[in-house]
Amino acid sequence: MAKQSSALLFRCYIWLVDTIYSAGHISRTDINRKWAQNGTLNYLHESVIPERTFHNWRHAIEDLFQISIECDRNLGYYIEDADDLERGDVRTWLISTFAVNNLINESRDIKRQILFEKIPSGQRFLTPVIEAMRNHVELKMTYHGYHKDHPSTFNVQPYCVKVYRQRWYMLAKSDLPDLITYALDRIVALELTDKHYKLPVGFDAETYFSSLVGVSDVNSKPTFVTIRVNSWQANYLRSLPLHDSQQETERTDEYSVFKYFVVPNYEFMQELRAHGSALQVLEPKKLADKMKKDSEAITELYNE
Repeated sequence: MAKQSSALLFRCYIWLVDTIYSAGHISRTDINRKWAQNGTLNYLHESVIPERTFHNWRHAIEDLFQISIECDRNLGYYIEDADDLERGDVRTWLISTFAVNNLINESRDIKRQILFEKIPSGQRFLTPVIEAMRNHVELKMTYHGYHKDHPSTFNVQPYCVKVYRQRWYMLAKSDLPDLITYALDRIVALELTDKHYKLPVGFDAETYFSSLVGVSDVNSKPTFVTIRVNSWQANYLRSLPLHDSQQETERTDEYSVFKYFVVPNYEFMQELRAHGSALQVLEPKKLADKMKKDSEAITELYNE
């Protein structure tokens, strides 16, 4: 098998996970048959995945996604702890997204019948960021923040990546004392270095973002937020909570009260504003005053 680019290898990993997961159990013969039929990833039109390549992919998948591909002599290959892929976390979303992308590329006759939200070009930097996290090497990054006149170049240690509102973000350590989130679409240039780093003992990306909506104010402490919404809008919050900590503490025919333990950052306030006059912040007072002040400013704009 010819040497493949990092981006193509990444798609091959996703393809193999999705192929095995979708089948439940599958033989090497059937895996090879599906590979032979894949005209996009298998651009050399190989009839089989070489044995060494297949097992290299297995090991890479376990390192990258913590997904173990095991073999049952009678039933074939399967995903160990496949139930974990039903949790709906970022890993599942990532695998699903790339798997669908692979499928669409294989189904060009219906490609124009499937519509997606556009994601800024920052996704092209996703592969080197993931590669850096996997190998624990620093990245040399040229970054142009929205509030900067010129881009700057510095080294970062990527801790994790997160997608929010069709944008990819990287949480990373630089020379600054706190961890910073960087939008991948604001990256001008990115390259792997030969300098290694170690993640802090006990760091867990899911836990780190557990009190946040979005990606800003990652170093702030959460607080209790209480809101009241009319009974009609409450249905939407029940079906799609604003945050995992959401609890409905009061319910009447006219309104419901919801409570959160969250960082009241910019993104969370934007979520609150999206409900307009159907939602009122009750606590904390500081947040309620901020929402009121912003509403008054908007009213003034339309009264001019």
